[in-house]
Amino acid sequence: MTQIPSSQDPRTPVVAAATQAQTWDILVIGGGASGLGTAVESATRGYRTLLLEANDYAKGTSSRSTKLVHGGVRYLAQGNISLVREALHERGLLRRNAPHLVRDLGFLVAAYTWWSAPFYGIGLKMYDLLAGKLNLKPSGYIDQGEALRHIPTLKKAGLKGGILYFDGQFDDARMAVSLLRTLENHGGVALNHAPVTALLREGGKVVGARFRDLESGQEHEVRARAVVNATGVFVDDIRRMENPDIKPMLSPSQGVHVVVDRKFLPGDAAIMVPRTDDGRVLFAVPWHDHVVIGTTDTPVPDTSLEPRALPEEVDFILRTAAQYMDPAPTRADVRSVYAGLRPLVKSENTDGAGSTAALSRDHIIRISDGGLLTLTGGKWTTYRRMGEDAVNRAAKLGGLPERLTLTPTLKLHGATDEAMPDHWKVYGTDAERVRALPGADVKLHPELPYTEAEVRWAARKEQARTVEDVLSRRLRALLLNARASAEAAPRVAALLAEELGRDSAWQAAQVTEYRQLADGYVLH
Repeated sequence: MTQIPSSQDPRTPVVAAATQAQTWDILVIGGGASGLGTAVESATRGYRTLLLEANDYAKGTSSRSTKLVHGGVRYLAQGNISLVREALHERGLLRRNAPHLVRDLGFLVAAYTWWSAPFYGIGLKMYDLLAGKLNLKPSGYIDQGEALRHIPTLKKAGLKGGILYFDGQFDDARMAVSLLRTLENHGGVALNHAPVTALLREGGKVVGARFRDLESGQEHEVRARAVVNATGVFVDDIRRMENPDIKPMLSPSQGVHVVVDRKFLPGDAAIMVPRTDDGRVLFAVPWHDHVVIGTTDTPVPDTSLEPRALPEEVDFILRTAAQYMDPAPTRADVRSVYAGLRPLVKSENTDGAGSTAALSRDHIIRISDGGLLTLTGGKWTTYRRMGEDAVNRAAKLGGLPERLTLTPTLKLHGATDEAMPDHWKVYGTDAERVRALPGADVKLHPELPYTEAEVRWAARKEQARTVEDVLSRRLRALLLNARASAEAAPRVAALLAEELGRDSAWQAAQVTEYRQLADGYVLH
């Protein structure tokens, strides 16, 4: 393979920084929402921080959400007031700290029976109250005409009106990239494609980890005063490195979403179905000029990096959408289908049997006999609070000086209130620099908004190393239109090869690999 001189590869200084001879204050394993949140929390307090990610940032659950920053209306119905209050508080902070990625969105609960509007209206007033000063806008009743003005494709037959309430919406994988850049801005080090292969132990205590650099094949050992296992649905794999006989903490559940064209949900609001046939909440949400519809809650026996939607899950989503949307999307209209696994925590005295809908959505911290701190559960909205709680405990474990959190008011990398076109807004203050690169006006595919300049930026500034890193997470092409993204893969591979010094064999292998992956996001 022809390589550019390693001195020019943006990864070279990162590997050197990650493997320098020193003891880190906090080592974080896992680069999803909880791991990145913990690392940013740690670095901004001045602790020497290293994060290791086995694949790519937000590769798993953290790039496959419903794209909402929300308090969780469903948890309100379950009576989990404390979780809702905390999430609504964090929603307000996130909107303030990452305005380039989070925006307010109206959600309509359509009323087709006389009792549903007052019933849901009371609950959503409580939602407003729990948000306190950080509430977005008050919820309220709207009549049929107003409901159709917000969502022209709402089924008209029997529509009496509805309740319009407000929540936040965001881009999950771009939030992960923003946190990565924030971490780097505060002196932290993060390395992707670097799986932890073993924990280092001395006198029964966990004192670091061994990891493999997947690009060079080399193994490295790193030492730390505290080690945080924030690997989402894979936390039990890391826990077993310390104790092979440990009982699993998690009972994973799968959530599926389908993505369709914006024409199915024009207007300025999302649809929220408060109770589907299986007792879940379903959303249809405008996102990057498409519509995300989901989700499901299916217990799964095994964790996988690429979970696949079951045919019955897709049918359920489309069938439920058809009760509210006219015209309704069919299987032929689905541009992409994606599945994510929720790290639901078993209570310590259950065997995890039965419905996952009742399992805890709270985050949990557990500390092993050897001092490994495991953080799991939770959701994107509360990522900052999860990180704060984890670092409070990790600092005590590692005997680090006590320092107060700065993250409640910390602006994330790129934060700006400046109005920009949707496609460029995710870059925030970096947008002009991205657009100054070659190819800013050359689209990767006629059905996608993305440009060649963005691939170069992803490689140079955002640690993108593969075609998948670019098309799935730095750009959201895989989720917006899986077929179009597969057609764009050769051009992306060529641009990456130019940036990273790769040969034609690498390009061909990358295109084959990516197209196999993208095929799993297409409904056949």
